[in-house]
Amino acid sequence: MAENQSNTTEQPITIKDLNTENPRWCLGCGDFGILMGFKRFMIDEKLLPFKTVNVSGIGCSGRVPFYVNTYGVHSIHGRAIPVAMGIALTRPDLNLIIHSGDGDAMSIGGNHLIHGINKNFNCTFILYDNELYALTKSQTSPTTRKGHKTNTQPFGTYLDPIYPSKFALGAGASYVANTADWIPDHFVNTLKSAFAHQGFSFVHVFQRCPHFDPNNFDHKSSDWFSFLKHENGIPPDKRLADKTEIIEHDPSDKDAAFTFARSEHRFLGLLYQRFDKPRYDDIIHNQIKDLKQKSRSNILDSYKI
Repeated sequence: MAENQSNTTEQPITIKDLNTENPRWCLGCGDFGILMGFKRFMIDEKLLPFKTVNVSGIGCSGRVPFYVNTYGVHSIHGRAIPVAMGIALTRPDLNLIIHSGDGDAMSIGGNHLIHGINKNFNCTFILYDNELYALTKSQTSPTTRKGHKTNTQPFGTYLDPIYPSKFALGAGASYVANTADWIPDHFVNTLKSAFAHQGFSFVHVFQRCPHFDPNNFDHKSSDWFSFLKHENGIPPDKRLADKTEIIEHDPSDKDAAFTFARSEHRFLGLLYQRFDKPRYDDIIHNQIKDLKQKSRSNILDSYKI
């Protein structure tokens, strides 16, 4: 995402500078950790609030633009990506972050996610994945684990879930990483890595929903996930490094990334990164730069039949 140094500052930014109103989420919601980690990331990277835009869809994550003192767009369900691409095309000087939930991004917004990933326009995409439609009170989402009981499938879900990171890799993402809301240092380091990438950075966040699914993502245990490590990757969390497995993984190895992405055992870290994928916003900007100016009377001549 990082491209223009004029959107940062040497002056210190504080949490107070970024605060707006008190967030309204359920007690213990993972969104609190994500929001605080996101503000930490902005402070560490010295991102100017008036040079930063947060775009969201509908869902619990959709409220984030209200809770960060930057420019923001609370768009419609599943349409955060096309709104964000319009910003990327018209204001490439801005820091652009998209906030979307598993329902918002993987269901009604799934088509836009495919094309956003394929176009590889410059942004940081944060997927808040609690494996439920939580704002609508515990409905089955595309990522809900098979057999889990929800209000829409009270006897248990019927289908295997979609694995978001596997989906992103299959769609051709140039950057894919996994992290978790309750591991703050790893989360912040993941955002820093994603933001530094040029292109569509897909950050999949395992997010707790203790109100509707308290048994998912056991934050008190670390035996169900492992950290991925590489000199070009994201460092394992220091507090948990001695409590779980650490696996050496080259993020340029897409086959290995697929293996990690489709596993029921979870892997946190940088799964995949590619630097040579063309960017749609770059292509359009270069076309505009090279165009010769036409008079208004001749502007439609090239469309004559």
